[in-house]
Amino acid sequence: MDVTLHLAQDPAADALLGRSPLAALVGMLLDQQVPMEWAFKGPRTIADRLGAGAAGDLDAHEIAAMNPEAFAALLSDKPAVHRYPGSMAKRIQQLCQYLVEHYDGDAEAVWRDVPTGSEVLGRLEALPGFGKQKAQIFLALLGKQLGVAPKGWREAAGAYGEPRAHRSVADITGPESLAKVRAHKQEMKAAAKAAKASGR
Repeated sequence: MDVTLHLAQDPAADALLGRSPLAALVGMLLDQQVPMEWAFKGPRTIADRLGAGAAGDLDAHEIAAMNPEAFAALLSDKPAVHRYPGSMAKRIQQLCQYLVEHYDGDAEAVWRDVPTGSEVLGRLEALPGFGKQKAQIFLALLGKQLGVAPKGWREAAGAYGEPRAHRSVADITGPESLAKVRAHKQEMKAAAKAAKASGR
């Protein structure tokens, strides 16, 4: 895996996401209740604070084995990695512990050589912190930008798998598409708010 992503809108952070399956999974995990760029910048910040160096990567074994309080402190240092650094530190460690237990710490093994999109989706949904929607978005990211296209991946990814959908991070390739995805999310929020107000 070595592609150019534009999710963090930061060259060093995006370079790590493009070459590191674990960084991409951690970024996806962090992508809630904060701006997308902030979430996807998180893996680079964590790698830096762990002393990984410019060409470094995240290590599932290392993170899984860390003292939980120390890891939470690492995410809480200013600038914090997330709005809720303590709870997200716990989720990242749970994700890494699961990867160590089930995939020997190899994040790419979650989807490597898996023949169908539905099977990849099932494996993603089994990851701690990944519900169906997050799993579908990540599957769409794999298919659209990371060159992982098992049979039926678009169908398994649902609406997020549609070409040029601009519904999620899977469709962000630069500032213009980021603006389109952000506009779509705002439309969805407004529609949900309106439905709630009308008592539907």
